[in-house]
Amino acid sequence: MTLNADLIRSRCTEIDESLTRLEQLQHLTKDQFLSNQDTLDISCYRLLIAIEAALALCFHVSAKRLKKTPEEYAGCFSLLHEADIISADLCERLQKMARFRNLLIHVYWKIDYEQIYEIIHTRLKDLRDFSSVIIQLL
Repeated sequence: MTLNADLIRSRCTEIDESLTRLEQLQHLTKDQFLSNQDTLDISCYRLLIAIEAALALCFHVSAKRLKKTPEEYAGCFSLLHEADIISADLCERLQKMARFRNLLIHVYWKIDYEQIYEIIHTRLKDLRDFSSVIIQLL
């Protein structure tokens, strides 16, 4: 079965829009970031949207190209790595994002906002790189 180009473009757009919004917060100092509840809420939501979109892309490519469905979110990126679609390094970083997504969803009362600040400043490129790799599959 072939990849759904509309779905892929839509999820890549969601990633791009969320990352663009998160990048707009990078000018804030850590204290400014941590002291503004609206900023924290926006950050969590936009990061969640970007990660969810990446996972949707991963599951779609895995199902359509590899004819496999992973049992857990982080495992999806391993399937793409094993198929030489993404590098081992990107796979590992995206698996960490998937696990962080679980924290955002299931243990939201324990969110470490300093970790979100760090992700916004150091890990957004991982999601952008993944989106670029997937769009090239079309």
